[in-house]
Amino acid sequence: MTSENTTSHKGEGAGGGEQSPRQKKKKRRQPISARRLKKLKASRAALQTPPEGEVEAKKRLEKDWRPAPIFAAKYAAIDLGTNNCRLLIASPHKQGFRVVDAFSRIVRLGEGVSQSGRLSDDAMDRTVEALKICADKVKQRRVTSLRSIATQACRMAENGEEFLARVRQETGLTFDLITPEEEAGLSVRGCLDLTDPTSEAVLVFDIGGGSTEISWVRRVREASEGRPPRHRIVSWTSIPLGVVSVSEQFNGRDLSRETYDEIVALVAEKVRAFEGANDIRPLFEEGKAHLLGTSGTVTSIAGVHLGLKKYNRRDVDGIWLASERAVALSEKLRGMTYEQRQREPCIGPDRADLVVPGCAILEGILTAWPSTRIRVADRGLREGILSELIARDRKTRSKRRRRRRR
Repeated sequence: MTSENTTSHKGEGAGGGEQSPRQKKKKRRQPISARRLKKLKASRAALQTPPEGEVEAKKRLEKDWRPAPIFAAKYAAIDLGTNNCRLLIASPHKQGFRVVDAFSRIVRLGEGVSQSGRLSDDAMDRTVEALKICADKVKQRRVTSLRSIATQACRMAENGEEFLARVRQETGLTFDLITPEEEAGLSVRGCLDLTDPTSEAVLVFDIGGGSTEISWVRRVREASEGRPPRHRIVSWTSIPLGVVSVSEQFNGRDLSRETYDEIVALVAEKVRAFEGANDIRPLFEEGKAHLLGTSGTVTSIAGVHLGLKKYNRRDVDGIWLASERAVALSEKLRGMTYEQRQREPCIGPDRADLVVPGCAILEGILTAWPSTRIRVADRGLREGILSELIARDRKTRSKRRRRRRR
């Protein structure tokens, strides 16, 4: 007898008449299907803790790309930088969030800004077209909370605010023109769960298209009883050197060894000039700290390091690179021709003239703040924005619940 016939038979009582609410509730319960059981087992396997002694990325990896419930609240973050336009849509999860949709396109909005001081018409047109795609995705996914930010290119350009007004008119998206300080804070929040819990300090750097944000983070509470460590930003700085601006100034397609060293020295000088984090320098000298990089430069280097035939975020996000290995790979990429870098699967034509300037900026940071290892993060501003949006809504709901109990 099938389960449907069994259920129908149980619904007929000897006394007849209408069933009680409790009987109706029991009737609605269905046995778990074999297909659903298989999915649950797969989910449990994906959530298993890593082997003891390994330091792995703990969030937003495989398990966070599983589909979110259809009716779950959806949050979106758009990061409009000097080089890229990026969108991330996610739903809340008890450990953070699960990604629902994503979009990224190289638009080079800041192309030529370092020379002209203005956003070009072609760059603005490219960017508006990409943002229209973002707006469509936000609408299709029925996003309940959205924040869009613009960074260095719009901060530098004379017509930056005028361009954002055009974006609002043509796409319906409203952008916040954030400060370098807020940009640094969001980058840290977006990738802080990749810090080594045994390290006492971390230098988080974000090599952008028009600037590089650097934050010094110190552990203020150790991990205990399943609780993660707590960190605090002790200082930050922003230097006006990014992959696009450096490439335009020094011809990123073909950097000689002398020019490359000149860029390294320039970056190191600007980073050393900032003395706000000198209190924690001994932790780096004693090997109790590490670097954490969130940018296209470090993810490209990591992809080359892994020998990937096609870039895959899940392979790159969270891996460790020895600093010596990163410097060696940087020299390998510098020694390639522009055409050879174009053929590299993890670089391609869009980044072939930008990756070596990024390598020089990275080496400049390492020169000023030596560390034996770097952790790679394919995450940053967007994840930081989503974390803030979700945390804010959770706090609001918690306040409402407390008011109802009074």
